[in-house]
Amino acid sequence: MAQKPLRLLACGDVEGKFDALFNRVRAIQKKSGNFDLLLCVGNFFGSTPDAEWEEYKTGIKKAPIQTYVLGANNQETVKYFQDVDGCELAENITYLGRKGVFTGSSGLQIVYLSGTESLNEPVPGYSFSPKDVSSLRTMLCSTPQFKGVDILLTSPWPKYVGNFGNSSGEVDTKKCGSALISSLATGLKPRYHFAALEKTYYERLPYRNHIVLQENAQHATRFIALANVGNPEKKKYLYAFSIVPMKLMDAAELVKQPPDVTENPYRKSGKETFIEKQTPAPEEESACQFFFDLNEKQGRKRSSTGRDSKSSPHPKQPRKPPQPPGPCWFCLASPEVEKHLVVNIGTHCYLALAKGGLSDDHVLILPIGHYQSVVELSAEVVEEVEKYKATLRRFFRSRGKRCVLFERNYKSHHLQLQVIPVPLSSCATDDIKDAFITQAQEQQIELLEIPEHSDIKQIVHPGAAYFYVELDTGEKLFHRIKKNFPLQFGREVLASEAILNIPDKSDWRKCQISKEEEETLARRFRKDFEPFDFTVDDD
Repeated sequence: MAQKPLRLLACGDVEGKFDALFNRVRAIQKKSGNFDLLLCVGNFFGSTPDAEWEEYKTGIKKAPIQTYVLGANNQETVKYFQDVDGCELAENITYLGRKGVFTGSSGLQIVYLSGTESLNEPVPGYSFSPKDVSSLRTMLCSTPQFKGVDILLTSPWPKYVGNFGNSSGEVDTKKCGSALISSLATGLKPRYHFAALEKTYYERLPYRNHIVLQENAQHATRFIALANVGNPEKKKYLYAFSIVPMKLMDAAELVKQPPDVTENPYRKSGKETFIEKQTPAPEEESACQFFFDLNEKQGRKRSSTGRDSKSSPHPKQPRKPPQPPGPCWFCLASPEVEKHLVVNIGTHCYLALAKGGLSDDHVLILPIGHYQSVVELSAEVVEEVEKYKATLRRFFRSRGKRCVLFERNYKSHHLQLQVIPVPLSSCATDDIKDAFITQAQEQQIELLEIPEHSDIKQIVHPGAAYFYVELDTGEKLFHRIKKNFPLQFGREVLASEAILNIPDKSDWRKCQISKEEEETLARRFRKDFEPFDFTVDDD
């Protein structure tokens, strides 16, 4: 059965004219049926008084459709966007955040970048930098399987977008727009790219993302710039379209070329991009954004300067692990740690059996130093966490099990990455994924699927509360915690009848055993894990 398309609306600069926008949306929906989402680019807030906005903020009025907006483009409106990670501004109106990827339950992938271009440091709160663009490109484009994204949302136009295309009217695309956004669009290959700020409507002819006769056919991109709401010239500010998520489409259908398709506007002579000389060198961008040099085939760790740590004549001394503000049950040097539960110790991390575990081999990956969440880990710690994860997957696979990992950064002070083995015979990975999504929906928790190759650091910033699950296939589910969150949610899902079928063990406090029994389980785990122990020097 063919996948039912999603029906979306995109809007240009609202500039505080919320009633005008939402009345228009109501009229469209009354005539054409309901739409799934409204995506707003450009200036959502304006210089007008806040009386109209207060009615939406306080719930007197309500947006008629789930609405997602980009952030500030000037200092005057920064005050409306308090949380850089995104947040609910009013009922049905959500600020996406400074930059990132939004993946809906349908699989639709929307990449967003708020603000205007800035090449100066420090970057203003209403701008994006070369580092921001580089981080988005690297996060999404770093795997061979990457084909593109469904939608790209930016406020400024991409520079040169008019090349090889139809006339862009009074906007000179060789002078206007952002070269960084051109670079982003080149790398991400969005099927739709929406922008605003120029107070005009421009629907460019679709353009190719491949070089004819040199590369395999790829999908085309449609760039659409939208005017401002309620403009006196009645230029188009709302755009309705239907889309089936790329991941659900037949490959041949996806790459069909429209009859009016043009060359890529960001390429020169079909080969080199115009933007290559316009944007700063990526070496200075990626170093402080990512843990690994993705251009190095050997995956060697890079120092904070961006140089290879093996070739540096003055190797950087490892940082001393951060110290807790008070007693901590999980800092390895702390007297509070129940050391009989520790089963393996690395350089930066250690493994311990879970207290009151869901099974005898339920373990935790913990940093030796005091870090609250995965987001706050330093590069060398992340490297060892990933090594432990890969090793545990091999270990459990050899014992006929797959493992599920989850982290809850909420009402906790020290990172605990829970690793729970699930017998291969009990259920498939898809069953586990469905159980998490189903129980999340029942508890009104928005659990989103994020790209396998994405980095949690690119989605949330240190200090933000979140919950995330990682399956043995690399698939990840993520929830940004805004208010309350059930502390035992991860355990409850895994203990449910759908997975381990031990619902009475959902609360760890009811699963505690004696210290002698814990010591016996720890000895057994150490012995079984020994052949897989990468911390042992083979020399």
